Amino acid sequence: MLCNRLPGSGWHQTLKDRILLENYYLPGALEESIGDFVEQYNHQRYHESLGNLTPADVYFGRADTILRRRKEIKQKTIEKRRLLHRQTAA
Repeated sequence: MLCNRLPGSGWHQTLKDRILLENYYLPGALEESIGDFVEQYNHQRYHESLGNLTPADVYFGRADTILRRRKEIKQKTIEKRRLLHRQTAA
C-alpha cells in the first residue's frame, strides 16, 4: 500500500469523510469500500503536493516522464495560440 501516513493527516481525513457517507451492513462491504478508496487515492487521484501526479506515478518513477510530456504539450499549445493570434491580428 502506497499510503502510509499517520492518522489525522489529509489522507486519513479524506478516508473518514468518504467512508462515513455510506452505511455498511456487512464487514466485507466496508473492507471493499476502503480498498476501493486506497486504489483510487493511489492510482487515480492527482495530488497537488506531488506536482499533480498520483502517488503511484511518483512511487513507480513515472513522474519525470509525465511532467516532461505535460511541459511539451503546454509549449505546443502556447505556440499554436500565438500563431492563431498572429493570424487573426494580421
